[in-house]
Amino acid sequence: MIRLLLIAVLIALSVTFFLQNRQEEAPLHYFGKTSTAPIYKPILSAFGTGLLIMGILLFPAWIKLRMELRRARTALHLAEEELDRLRPARTAPPLRPLAPLRDRDEDEDAP
Repeated sequence: MIRLLLIAVLIALSVTFFLQNRQEEAPLHYFGKTSTAPIYKPILSAFGTGLLIMGILLFPAWIKLRMELRRARTALHLAEEELDRLRPARTAPPLRPLAPLRDRDEDEDAP
């Protein structure tokens, strides 16, 4: 939950930065060529590229964890089925109710 809140705050701050800096121009130098662009475009592209690279790097770990979770849930389901199968049926009442064991001397002193 905290992670989602931090991501939402980061995205909100980034969007407000992009919207407030639409008129500012930044010179871009790339292999000897120079051009100008609004300052938010290079920053937005770097932000998007970082998100894309992060997604590509985290995707295999996410898939692995999903597979592990599926295996654990299947094992839990099988264990629950086996437990239900091994438990005695609760349809028949117990032979006699279980009462706490007391000392006979204590019962005589009780009012």
